[in-house]
Amino acid sequence: MLVGSGSRIVTAAETRQQILVFTDVSVHAMQYLGPPFTFGINMISQNVTIASPNSVIPIEDNVFWMGKNEFYIYTGAVQKLPCTVRDYVFSDFNESQSEKVFAASNTAFSEVWWYYPSANSDTVNRYVVYNYQQNIWYYGTLSRGAWIDRGVQENPIAAGIDGYLYYQENGFDDGSTNPASAINAYIESSQFDIGDGNNFSFVSRIIPDVTFRNSTAITPSVTLTMKARNFPGGAYLQEDDNAVSKTASVPVEQFTNQVYVRLRGRSMALRVESDQVGVGWRLGSPRMDVRQDGRR
Repeated sequence: MLVGSGSRIVTAAETRQQILVFTDVSVHAMQYLGPPFTFGINMISQNVTIASPNSVIPIEDNVFWMGKNEFYIYTGAVQKLPCTVRDYVFSDFNESQSEKVFAASNTAFSEVWWYYPSANSDTVNRYVVYNYQQNIWYYGTLSRGAWIDRGVQENPIAAGIDGYLYYQENGFDDGSTNPASAINAYIESSQFDIGDGNNFSFVSRIIPDVTFRNSTAITPSVTLTMKARNFPGGAYLQEDDNAVSKTASVPVEQFTNQVYVRLRGRSMALRVESDQVGVGWRLGSPRMDVRQDGRR
């Protein structure tokens, strides 16, 4: 059996029907043929890279992996995986420590995680996540050295570089401290405008859509921040933030009905965040009162 492309074999990944063999520049499929050759191997893609032996992970009949400046997926054929945060990840990436990159699955949320070291770190301290059900990407900071998905245990278990094992997806707080501390959680929109930015917008009101289901804090809350700027390369000139808090749990969960703001700019962004212990929240579809406000 001969692998005809690449200078070394990096790793292999088993799927339901075959085994994918990765070299430094290509991917090969190995299948059982029976006697006399037993196994056959065929090259299925070349000019493909892989970040490390542990950066590949099979999920069902698909295989995901991180390469050099790219993400890939195999679904019967190798394809580049479009990534909306690609520049963020690879512009701050320690190439000399790329062998420490590892992939993890969080099947409860249809997620593939890649843990990697940032440019100024010799250890893994960041992650990027691909949600293959919703086809979205997100990222964050977290130091982990290994991960096993839920199975016998109810939650995934990950090993921290501090020598402890952590139950992931359990609670809302940072359990690496004693007592547990709050996690600074946020989501921020991209810029939105009216008429491709030819007109100024004026925002006067926000109707939030946030739920605090299962929060353990007595009065959980998040902060909604609206930001405005006049030019794509300019700084945000105005900000207006308001708290949205839970007011009742029965008979139905209630929260702040509306918040009033006064912001004017060519483009706007909305940020929702929390930094309180015991707070879990989900963002729905907030609405805003926006009107055109001239051209200058």
